[in-house]
Amino acid sequence: MTDADQVRNSVVEEALGKLDLDTKARLLAGQDMWSLPAVPEIGLQSLVMSDGPIGVRGVRWTADDPSIALPSPTALAAAWDPALARRAGRLLAQEARRKGVHVLLAPTVNLHRSPLGGRHFECYSEDPYLTGVVGAGYVNGVQDGGVGTTVKHFVGNDAETERFTADSVIAPRPLRELYLAPFEAIVANAHPWGIMTAYNQVNGTTMTEHRYLVNEVLRGEWGFDGFNVSDWMAARSTTGDIEGGLDVAMPGPQTVYGPALAEAVRAGEVPESAVDEAVRNVLRLAARVGILEGAPAVVTEAPAPVDGQALARELAARGFVLVRNEDGALPLAAAGRTVALIGAAARDARVLGGGSATVFPERIVSPLDGLTAALPDGALTYSVGADPSDELAPADKGFELRAVCRDASGAVLGEGSLPTGQVQWIGNDLPAGATYETMASIEVTGTFLPRESGEHAFGTRGLGAFTLAVGGRTLWEGVQEMGNEADPFEAFFGAPSERARIDLTEGEPVEVSLTFHVPDMTALPLKAIMFSLLHLGPRRDAEELIAEAVAAARAADTAVVVVATTDRVESEGFDRKDLNLPGSQDDLVRAVAAANPNTVVVVNAGSPVELPWREDVAAVLLTWFPGQEGGAALADVLLGHAEPGGRLPTTWPARFADAPVTEVVPTEGRLEYREGLFIGYRAYEARSIAPAFPFGHGLGYTDWAYESLEVTATTARVRVTNTGTRPGREVVQVYLAPVADPMERPASWLAGFAGVEAGPGESVEAEIALPARAFEIWDEEARGWQRIGGTYEVRASHSHGDTRLTATLDLG
Repeated sequence: MTDADQVRNSVVEEALGKLDLDTKARLLAGQDMWSLPAVPEIGLQSLVMSDGPIGVRGVRWTADDPSIALPSPTALAAAWDPALARRAGRLLAQEARRKGVHVLLAPTVNLHRSPLGGRHFECYSEDPYLTGVVGAGYVNGVQDGGVGTTVKHFVGNDAETERFTADSVIAPRPLRELYLAPFEAIVANAHPWGIMTAYNQVNGTTMTEHRYLVNEVLRGEWGFDGFNVSDWMAARSTTGDIEGGLDVAMPGPQTVYGPALAEAVRAGEVPESAVDEAVRNVLRLAARVGILEGAPAVVTEAPAPVDGQALARELAARGFVLVRNEDGALPLAAAGRTVALIGAAARDARVLGGGSATVFPERIVSPLDGLTAALPDGALTYSVGADPSDELAPADKGFELRAVCRDASGAVLGEGSLPTGQVQWIGNDLPAGATYETMASIEVTGTFLPRESGEHAFGTRGLGAFTLAVGGRTLWEGVQEMGNEADPFEAFFGAPSERARIDLTEGEPVEVSLTFHVPDMTALPLKAIMFSLLHLGPRRDAEELIAEAVAAARAADTAVVVVATTDRVESEGFDRKDLNLPGSQDDLVRAVAAANPNTVVVVNAGSPVELPWREDVAAVLLTWFPGQEGGAALADVLLGHAEPGGRLPTTWPARFADAPVTEVVPTEGRLEYREGLFIGYRAYEARSIAPAFPFGHGLGYTDWAYESLEVTATTARVRVTNTGTRPGREVVQVYLAPVADPMERPASWLAGFAGVEAGPGESVEAEIALPARAFEIWDEEARGWQRIGGTYEVRASHSHGDTRLTATLDLG
């Protein structure tokens, strides 16, 4: 413990001693959606939290205060570079400080147990070691900037279906060796200041009440000394939560803590010492971030400023994974380079996943934008080819919208801009001047500049009474009642509903208006308003669109087809049903590839999708959700100004039927992790299933020769040579494979890795630590870690499926 730690602890204890029971209980309950109350009498400012895996939104759902949008966590993990993750964290800390945020609700380190997990774009990997290393880099970077992190969702929150109530039934060994492992590694290597307990149960106990996993394992065994906050609305039991080690119940002001907690203490149901320990953890966090008077902040001088746009662009390229590149199709040849860019997502890029991680960047560079800027005039053509969605979506491209809040007399109370037609105000997240008590209506109003002539559909999403007008004419008035939606998010939003169609002309602006009549919400514990103005442009015949794309492809040197998922496929709140690309995108790729053998497919998806045409195209580049600078990074990579630096952080199946683990829907409330230790590449190897692309796979723009491997019980040294014509970066991966294994274990697993860089003809040595844990299993009977001796084959590999060198290690 440092001198500063001792001072902070002393100030915390002194402050704690000045608080009465009611103030202590109030401090453990959110005062609103995103913050804890200030306590001026002890010099405590209000602690502010914000979502932050890929950007810092702040406390309001608005584009008036834009945020840098970084690539998705799957993209960050694909870089296989904890130092890069640390740089990303420092940028996010910079963003947090700018927005007055003290704690980020990130990173998400749940595993890719099944490719159907709907929120996997927000997680890192199927592998616990890679997840822990990247997550530790992220946490270290954020906290370098004096901003706290909350590692989430602790634990077993690996699917979205029934996530509020599902019981994840996990045996002790996989629980320790897989699902707890990233959390343990991050606690050990990054000392996070917070953790978030999940909605779900684990082995019959709700995580916010899980005394064993929180108090005994997290705090006792691992020594975690940060604060434990509930996922939003996860706390359900005053006594169960405080006894289970939950410090803060969010959001407020009405939670199971506050007055209810003080009353439980007075009734003798909860010892006040348990409340004191929770308050101590909150005050320690406040001291660390510098909002407790008299306590020195951990970081008194912020790191050097980071150029957010430049780093977002670098991160995107470093995370792009080139999984196929026949005959050097990429980078594109400089001479005679004409490109037919094809795909709806090339124009309207999907740069981030749906749900609570959403932020609103100041700008988005689409693939069309990026390639237009990078290529000479006349070298690029664009065609839609196929639209991945035929569903109405929140009004976006071509719309300029504001939300105007009025009282019952029609007087304006407040107004604010909208990034899309979606209103999502929770708690105090309202335009200045507006309150839930005084608002009678909210009008989403503005102009729409159509990009195509034809029949445009307009609709609504949300529950309640609406009036929709386009061009000054009322097209629909009515009330949307609650349907039979099973998912809580879907029930609150309501299903998308088409309300009217109207013919509009390209380039001719038209006024649009959707008025929502605000219901009485005085009885609601958490006040929120969620509704959307929806739009869908003219639908053209799919075969006609593909024919246009084929003609463009024939006329170009190279066809670049961008395919994508939608927020109805990958989002928080629900799991996927399959791994298909939506719409006619597969048909589009096949047709274009038949017309132009030099077809490059860019896959804009946060997690695996089926690529049935992968062997029929020249190159396949996975760009994940690439963040706001994704189109610029794509141009860099396609044109050879940057190398695609990514390696797969999760196995990419050839088809959904091959995926070893597909069950994400609980049966009678229980989600059985029957596969035990065998998820991801471990399961593919155990079942002798060949994936489309193995874990760790990725091609650069140069070649590497693996020349020597030396191993000890703690280290592997691998010498590699760049045998190509360009400088590049290689991720040297080391796997352990036990020989004549006396235990039930996977056939091999990742033990360590290192990134190395070299110019053409240069050799470099990677020194890779082999952690002791790589040789251990969790002994269920002894309830502890057991080192397994014997003989191991140590594999130096380009990917899990591409071993280059082996050596034998005998541990005795």
